Amino acid sequence: MDTKKIMEKTTFKVNGESLTLSLPPTFRLVDILRDVLSLTGTKIACEAGRCGACSVIMNGKLVNSCLVMAYQLENAEILTIESLAEKNLHPIQEAFLEAGALQCGYCTPGMVMALKSLLDENEQPSREEVLAALSGNLCRCTGYEGILRAVALLTNKREGQGSINVYDSRN
Repeated sequence: MDTKKIMEKTTFKVNGESLTLSLPPTFRLVDILRDVLSLTGTKIACEAGRCGACSVIMNGKLVNSCLVMAYQLENAEILTIESLAEKNLHPIQEAFLEAGALQCGYCTPGMVMALKSLLDENEQPSREEVLAALSGNLCRCTGYEGILRAVALLTNKREGQGSINVYDSRN
């Protein structure tokens, strides 16, 4: 039986917009975002939930959208990288630029979403908390120190003082 022919109406929100779509129940969220909604900021890489390139926030929690099926979306609220900046960059994105935390940029949307999820819950994370929050996101280009500098810049701006020392693993 071809499961793509079985369609179910699913109602959920993406970036604040309510949607009702007829979808195969096993259609992945990452494919819905990219192929149905044309939100291509969320990337596809490993397709197994190991790299974090497809990270989005679902119902307030960071998830790998390659592992979320359409049948799990009923009444869900999804935030993608596109939700963060309308006219200007989001402060996390600005901090990435300022700290030189970008190279190829492929993992950046997932990294930004992981940090948004962390900073929404903890405005002044320690180095270990930042590393734990990023542990599901892989980057082969930057080495993570630039990303830690970006978080330090961001949290310093929020508090007007230093809060995370990226060079001190005891902080």
